[in-house]
Parts: sequence; structure tokens; C-alpha cells
Amino acid sequence: MTRKEVKTAINALLDNTPEQVLQEVYDSLKSVQGKSDRSLALSQNFKTILAEDKELLKRLAQ
Repeated sequence: MTRKEVKTAINALLDNTPEQVLQEVYDSLKSVQGKSDRSLALSQNFKTILAEDKELLKRLAQ
């Protein structure tokens, strides 16, 4: 998808998004502003690792 197509699709989704979720979406987008590509990639990789290993981390914490 082109950048314009992605923006159009996001706007269409936002029109049907509950109010309480809109603030979370805004906060998430705001948090990535001004970050380098490397920083964003590291952050995304860390989130992926945490999500994939969630159950293991729970067992280790006990």
C-alpha cells in the first residue's frame, strides 16, 4: 500500500473505533514521533519477545 492508501485506511478504521480506544491510539502514535528507525525496531523487537514469551515469563516469576 502507498502512504496515502494507508492513511485513508487508518482514517476509515478510526471512524469506527470506540472513543476510549482513540486516546490509546493517539498516545501510541505520539510516542513514536521523533524516534530513529533503529530505536523503533529495537522497541518493536522487545515487544515481540515479551509477547512470544509471556507464559514463560509468568512461570519464571512464580
